[in-house]
Amino acid sequence: MTDLSTTGASAPKNRWLQLLFGIVCMCMIANMQYGWTFFVNPIQERHGWDRAAIQVAFTLFVVTETWLVPIEGWFVDKYGPRVVTLVGGLMCGLAWVVNAYADSLTLLYIGAVIGGTGAGAVYGTCVGNSLKWFPDRRGLAAGLTAMGFGAGSALTVVPIQAVIHNYSYESAFLWFGLGQGVVVMLIALFLVAPKKGQVPAIARVSQSRRDFSPGEMVRTPIFWVMYAMFVMMAAGGLMATAQLGPIAKDFHIADVPVSLFGITLPALTFAATIDRVLNGVTRPLFGWISDHIGRENTMFLSFGIEGVGIYMLSQFGQDPIMFVILTGLVFFAWGEIYSLFPATCGDTFGSKYAATNAGLLYTAKGTAALIVPYTSILTTMTGSWHAVFLAAAALNILAALMAIFVLKPMRQAYTRDAAAVEAEPKTATAH
Repeated sequence: MTDLSTTGASAPKNRWLQLLFGIVCMCMIANMQYGWTFFVNPIQERHGWDRAAIQVAFTLFVVTETWLVPIEGWFVDKYGPRVVTLVGGLMCGLAWVVNAYADSLTLLYIGAVIGGTGAGAVYGTCVGNSLKWFPDRRGLAAGLTAMGFGAGSALTVVPIQAVIHNYSYESAFLWFGLGQGVVVMLIALFLVAPKKGQVPAIARVSQSRRDFSPGEMVRTPIFWVMYAMFVMMAAGGLMATAQLGPIAKDFHIADVPVSLFGITLPALTFAATIDRVLNGVTRPLFGWISDHIGRENTMFLSFGIEGVGIYMLSQFGQDPIMFVILTGLVFFAWGEIYSLFPATCGDTFGSKYAATNAGLLYTAKGTAALIVPYTSILTTMTGSWHAVFLAAAALNILAALMAIFVLKPMRQAYTRDAAAVEAEPKTATAH
């Protein structure tokens, strides 16, 4: 039997340090998604490629970053987090080096696939490891880890734009790619998974009493309800992430100075910086809230705010100040999906296969990314972003309603049934 008196003393410090390592790694790969929007227009101006064709690279990145996570998560569950993160960091650095020298769409797409595979390995490992170290605070732990990915690029918004403007977008890809990759590889050397008895198992929210394998999980209807909701929520946010630069350009406000909080910056730069900060802060905040009031109640609140925010952006976004404020609101109400869904998955299906199971659910983000190139096409066909915004807002409101009226009752019944199934052998043995 594990002596909790010996492990308990060191476990709290150890697990918080492991959480910090994961957050740093996430910060290092954040630019691969959230910095992309700054490269779209320079790439188009340099090569004359169609914007929708360039955004295919973003879709390829997100698809490989998400759809391969279950495989990477399996390696994490079996061999530990260190080697997977090490390889992922190497691929992340290599990807932006490829982008720096890409003189064709094919090479740009290859860089996107390499980057997506590497980023997925790092992302899936860090989130899965946080769920294992913090079964008692899954919302907060997943939120803090995901915060690194959401807000990690905030400090580099101005530097990346400065390098692109003063040197070239190729230089930005090269320098930042190498730096980010090296840091991830160094941190990877210190990552470990928890051993039995090192973590507490007490939580305020409803949790499964047994661990479900990935095969068992995907055969449950509740998994597919969560998957559908994840796709609905991810689609609007990914559109805003990938198209923020083009939207600001089409609204003719990208370079308009905006003064808020005593700071004056161009509207796009201001929006991108605030968006990334709020996109990061919301993840541990709503994760912590969900640890106390329940996952579904928190989803209803945040998803509803997101839907309203996107609709208001469609109505008032052409004003530079409102563009900055409303994009901030949109990202604030969107980023929490990356803490709420992994935490809900861990609660429902257990800790043993947490990295693989959360990775399977995370593929919903890749499915949603398939929609992003079509937003450019729809905008070209309609002559504005209005239809895109309305569709995204509607999906968010639908997901908010599903959280309360579909997911919540299903999960309550599912947790009760799982507990009853587990209790049957014990009852039989007693007789």
